[in-house]
Amino acid sequence: MKKGSIKLKRRANQAAFANAIEALKPESGLTGQIVQARLRAGLTQAELALQMGTTQSAIARLESGRCSPSIPTLRKIAAATRSRLVMRLDEGGF
Repeated sequence: MKKGSIKLKRRANQAAFANAIEALKPESGLTGQIVQARLRAGLTQAELALQMGTTQSAIARLESGRCSPSIPTLRKIAAATRSRLVMRLDEGGF
């Protein structure tokens, strides 16, 4: 398979994944935001992991919602994806 077609396939997979995450909102919340930040930065899970000093499987666990990120991890994600970390609690809710 040619390098260009691999990139196109990866982009298509990323777009499909992003669309699936979008469909889960608001349930996905922070998880969806992490995926969106990675995709906006044009990074694969492996590339994000490399920049953060962790493993691709750790990124996959974060993006699947199987584990919750710590604040230091969120800071690393923000830096690696050239995003700004903003945390807040909203009034009201349930």
